[in-house]
Amino acid sequence: MRCYSALSLAALALAGCTTAPPPAADPDLAAEIQRIRAIDNHAHPVRVTQPGEPADRFFDALPVDNMEPQSDPVSLRPNAPSIADAWRALYGAGVDQQRKRTVMQQKGNSYPEWVLDQMGVEVMLANRVSMGPTIQPPRFRWVPYADALIFPLDNSKLAAVNSDRKSFFALEDNLRTRYLQDAGLSAPPATLAEYLSRVVTPTLENQRQGGAVAEKFEAAYLRSLAFDKVDRATAERLYASHSTANQATLTQADYKPLQDFLFRYIASECGRLGMAVHIHTEAGAGSYFDVAGANPLNLESVLDDPDLRKTKFVMLHGGWPFLGEITALLTKPNAYLDFSAQDLARTPHALAHTLREWLEFVPEKILFATDAYPYIPEMGWEESGWIAARTGRQALAIALTGMMRDGEITRARASDLARMVLRDNARALYGFQ
Repeated sequence: MRCYSALSLAALALAGCTTAPPPAADPDLAAEIQRIRAIDNHAHPVRVTQPGEPADRFFDALPVDNMEPQSDPVSLRPNAPSIADAWRALYGAGVDQQRKRTVMQQKGNSYPEWVLDQMGVEVMLANRVSMGPTIQPPRFRWVPYADALIFPLDNSKLAAVNSDRKSFFALEDNLRTRYLQDAGLSAPPATLAEYLSRVVTPTLENQRQGGAVAEKFEAAYLRSLAFDKVDRATAERLYASHSTANQATLTQADYKPLQDFLFRYIASECGRLGMAVHIHTEAGAGSYFDVAGANPLNLESVLDDPDLRKTKFVMLHGGWPFLGEITALLTKPNAYLDFSAQDLARTPHALAHTLREWLEFVPEKILFATDAYPYIPEMGWEESGWIAARTGRQALAIALTGMMRDGEITRARASDLARMVLRDNARALYGFQ
């Protein structure tokens, strides 16, 4: 017969009386966060098209659906449980394309705004080449693309690196042609001065007048984010020397100083025009993506440039996997970040750990965002946006609850921080009323 000491019996009795651990998120706080109408800092909404009209392809300057296969994260696979949750929440059924089409027909042109309502989003910043009749202010605010402007010369050498770059530079060349045509040109002007005055600045000004609140750079898909400071005279020589020479031999090493100059010129113009600069800073889609090149520390010299301190830079996707590095950059007065895509690819608990670190450091620089995007047939911009919004809110509730339980913040401060992340920080950044 096994014997127990009195102390052991007491311990067993106490163990039997212990209560379950508290929930990861305070229920009242989680409910409050769920009610806050958010501003989504980064997404790719798809407009409603009419019967016989071509499918909308302007939701991205570089759509990722034609890339070579990669090993997709579990959350982006067609059988992810969260996808079924999104379909039930949005359409009242499992993955059923006919049911979705029926809802779209019922909502008509108001369908995109209806999707925002299901996500709990008041305003979505729409990363699009152009807007459309069903993607309009005040619910949707425009963020066009500026990458094509930093590659004004022959890009065939850059495109030959791999199949993804080949596809992407073809798209950038098409967008550059569009910007040139808008300026009344069929080719880039002979001098850099003319290119800046006749193409770059007018394009930015026209986009600002068209409602743009920021300019988007997807440059990490095309090159490193290390944009060095290059004087104008050097850039002018490079532009002139290659404008008439055989540009097809132009290497990235030869071309980079001109790209660097143009990036900083555009950033400066954005500051003058009151637009933010959005930059992709996360490991991106595709099997050839240069993860190291997307390290946000590559942007430090840009953030430290006295000539660019009037420009506000938003590092999209929170720099994953360089989370510690991007946190350190938040002390720069013109640096901000959002956690778009992280709330789609990571779990609420994993994201909560990251959010807590940011909230404990510089909370007024953190922006809610989803990266809603038409990834796969089972997960369009609607489903991905709904999933990311749910995960982001759950992660925020978990992070703030942990800070409350550790005595770092009060319940009232938790409410303040929730509103800051979900909407108030974006309102201050973009001057929204």
